[in-house]
Parts: sequence; C-alpha cells; structure tokens
Amino acid sequence: MLDATNRSGGTATVTPQATAGKLGVTTDLVVAAELVGAAPAVLDTARTGPAARCLRVLLSPWSRLSLLLVLLAGAASSVLLFEPQRLLADGWPPQLGGAAAALAFAVAYGLCTVAFVPRPLLNLAGGALFGSQLGLGTALAGTVLGAGVAFGLGRILGQDALRPLLRARWLKAADGQLSEHGFRSMMVARLFPGVPFWAANYCAAVSRMGWLPFLLATALGSIPNTAAYAVAGARASAPTSPAFLIAMGFIAVPALVGAVVAWRKRHHLRGTAP
Repeated sequence: MLDATNRSGGTATVTPQATAGKLGVTTDLVVAAELVGAAPAVLDTARTGPAARCLRVLLSPWSRLSLLLVLLAGAASSVLLFEPQRLLADGWPPQLGGAAAALAFAVAYGLCTVAFVPRPLLNLAGGALFGSQLGLGTALAGTVLGAGVAFGLGRILGQDALRPLLRARWLKAADGQLSEHGFRSMMVARLFPGVPFWAANYCAAVSRMGWLPFLLATALGSIPNTAAYAVAGARASAPTSPAFLIAMGFIAVPALVGAVVAWRKRHHLRGTAP
C-alpha cells in the first residue's frame, strides 16, 4: 500500500489495484478516441476499395442495360431452338389438361412475348388449343404477364441508361405523351396494331408511366384484338363460317385504321425530327 498526503494534511492510502484501474480506464479512453478518429478513414477505404468499385460497375446503368440485352438475346435464341410451334403440330403435352394446361399455356405465352414471339400467332394457338372463350382468357392472362415482365425488366435494367438519350424532339414528345397520358397512350397502342407489342412494353418502361395504368390499359386494350384472333384460331377448320369471317374483319379493320392514322401523321413526325 502507498501513503500520500492530502490537502488537509492527513495521509491518504492508495492501493495498487486502484492505480491500475485508473490507468486501464485511461487506456480505454485513448483507444476509443483513436478508433473514432480512424473511423472516417476506414469508411473511405471501404467506399473506394476494389469490391466497392466492382459493385458500382456492376450496378451502373450501362451494365444493367447490357444485362438486359443479354437476357433478351438468350430468350430469343431459346425460342428459336425450342421451336414452340411444334406444340401445335404435335399436340399439347397429353399429361396436361384442363386448368393446368391453361395455366401452363398462359405462362408460356407471357415468356414467349418477352422473347419477341408475335402475339397474333400465340392468340391463334390459344383459340386452336382451348376454344374461343378459354383461349381468350389464357391469351389475355399471358398478355398481361408478358407485358408486366417486359415492363419490369425495362424499368429496372434499362431506364437509367436510356432516358439520357431522349434528346431528339420527337423522342421527347413521345416520352412526354407516355409519361403524362400513360393510360390513354397505352390503350391506343394496344387497340391499333401499329406498334409491336414488345416495343410498346419497353418504350413504356423507359418513360415515367406507372405500373397500374400500364397493366390496366394493356388488359383492356388487348381484349378486342385478342378475342378476334382466338375466335379465328378456334374456327380455323371452317374458314368460310360466319364466325371466322367476322373475326378476320375485326382483325383487318384496326390494322387498316392504324395504317391510315400513321400515313396522315407521317408529315407531323418528319416536321418534329431534328
């Protein structure tokens, strides 16, 4: 034990354990202060390290756009190799029937539209396989599914890279129309077959159109054209029947109206181009 004189003249006793405890507390405070001072440097190193730089590169807009292009190219190649038209020639898989077959067709329909398979062929197939009513239901379900998948891929992987490229006046005008009047614009695109299905999906994804207007307009606007193709597919074995002829009329009239509108608007589009 150690003796020390206090201010009143008395003697205070200091134990070695107390002295060691005070030194330990002081050491801990010094170490904590050093850690706090070094924290910004550690954070800066983490932000600028190789792993952080690789992550930023992988999540950059152009990397995501490249991933989107790779996915779409792979999907299109898979369709060419798989040849889904063989399902119509050889018959739908016999192990599927009823609701399971309709669900499988709707999922396959949606994935095929993402891979650029034309919807008219799929609509005809739906009518031929399931009849006009169930074929219409499965085709519409596949249409909304495929549009939603394409819209999500374009919005997540392509929007940030492509929006800065919208510099031409007619591109800005189209983007403004889709962003401000999304439901109306998408309804027109679905009713009149002037714009390919996949192109409308990805153009809408690059714009600021919301999910709900896009999906709702897709579902409602696709009914007339899809129903006509489904009926035509269901009655393809009787091409002279009234139902088949009426369905072909519903297919031809919107296409003719769309062509006339595009012809009348061609000078306007040329005038807005830089």
